[in-house]
This record gives sequence, structure tokens and C-alpha cells, in this order.
Amino acid sequence: MFRNQYDNDTTVWSPQGRLFQVEYAMEAVKQGSATVGLKNTDFAVLVALCRTSKDTNTLQRKIMPVDSHVGMSISGLTADARQVCQYMRTECMAYRHSYDSEFPVRRLVANLGNKLQATTQRYDRRPYGVGMLVAGYDEQGPHIYQIMPTANVLNCKAMAIGSRSQSARTYLERNMESFESCSKDELICHGIQAIRGSLGHDDSENLTINVAIVGKGLPFKMLTDAENQFYLKVVEALNPLPGQDSLSEEGMSDDDMMGQGPSGSGIPGHDATDIGSNASTTGN
Repeated sequence: MFRNQYDNDTTVWSPQGRLFQVEYAMEAVKQGSATVGLKNTDFAVLVALCRTSKDTNTLQRKIMPVDSHVGMSISGLTADARQVCQYMRTECMAYRHSYDSEFPVRRLVANLGNKLQATTQRYDRRPYGVGMLVAGYDEQGPHIYQIMPTANVLNCKAMAIGSRSQSARTYLERNMESFESCSKDELICHGIQAIRGSLGHDDSENLTINVAIVGKGLPFKMLTDAENQFYLKVVEALNPLPGQDSLSEEGMSDDDMMGQGPSGSGIPGHDATDIGSNASTTGN
């Protein structure tokens, strides 16, 4: 069958039972810059690759602060990410105005999942073409959530999304047990080392990254360029070449690792339970 007969909107299913508009949004995430999120008992860290815009020759930063206790890194369409970020900022501001406290991270991402879910069911809207890793800290401790255009909201210990992120997920899976006992600096170095695995050897020399951290007694903070370069040099000195193994080449594909299943099983660093297979089943 011809695909263009069934990809005009998200309410038309193909004869194979596929929603092409949702698949296009997922493809935008897979082609975006890689980003990594990981946490230990006290801190949550986001690390994102930065690309230089061909038109303006400026860096496109992939980490966005939302509130003093939460922020996100993105992979996909930056314009869509700005709309989502503005929605999250408005929600946090309204909650703080009403209750004089910080918005619980779990409820915030659940509300965001409901918003993304609506765009997969209405013919007049297209799905947001952006995947997000949300890092936050509240009374329940640090959090890393993966949110995809399919409206899956998954609670993770560590996760990587974006282009060639399979190698980063392999590194996170291999070292996940050691994250709990890591210091803040060691956790940042683990995140940088993971994201280096998503690059080829030729690209690793001109690596430009953004790092952000939030945790116990530490509001959401984006590191300066000097601090980013300092941690990058530390990682390069400790491990000049990122390790590769057969799992990164012959293991599960990006489609298998994107958290499409309702339980999220098989995702490195994923908790045994998630918020829900989609936002429509998420309780607030």
C-alpha cells in the first residue's frame, strides 16, 4: 500500500495498523543529537551533545532549565521542545503560586505525558517531534524520566536517546551498579564517557557538550563552558578512547530500546515499574 494515503494525520491507521505521523515524530528523535541522563542517590545529571547551526554558525544548546528543581535535555525538533518547555514552566509557576512549593516531578511529567497524548489522537494536531530526558529533585529524591512523542513516560535510572545512542546505553548498562556510590564529579564523568561512545573516533576530537546537574541542596544548574571543558579533559585523560563492544553493534536496535513496550523491559537502567504505557493511563 502507498504510505502517502495514510500519513495525512494521526487518526488514520494504515492497513498494517501503523500511525505514520507518530513514526515520523519518533524518527526525528532518532536523528537528533544524543543526550544522556543518569542519577545516583543524591544527584541527577544531564549531558547533551551540541551541534553547530549551518546557517548562523552558533551552537544549538540541547538542555533547557524549567524550574529551580527540574530541567530537561532534548533530542529532535528544537522548536517543538521550546513549546513543551514553556508549558512545563507555566505549570511549575502556577503550582508554586498556588501551593508555595515545588511541583512534584512525577506529577509534572505525568501532566506532560497527557499533553503529548492528545496530539496523537486529534486530526488537527501532529505529534511533537521531540524526545526528552527530564531531570529533577524533590522530596522523593532525584529523578530521570524519559518522555517520547508516543506519550510514553518512563522512570529511569539512566537513559540515552538520539542519534547513535545505543553505544551510550551499553555503557550505562555496564556501569549502572556503580552510579549509586559515585560522587557528583564521578557521575558527571560517567555521563560524558557514555555520550562519547555515541561518536565516531573522528568526531570525538571536536566534541562540544552541555552538562546540567540537580540534586540534594543543589538547584538545577547548567555548567559553564569552562566547566564543561574541564570535565571533558578529565574524562579524556582517564579514558582516551571510548570502549566499544559487540553489544553496541549487534545488540538491540534503537526501535527496541526506545521504550515502546508497556513495561519498558529490556531498557538499560530502567526501573521495574513505569508511570504507564502512555499518558492516558497515568494517574495524577
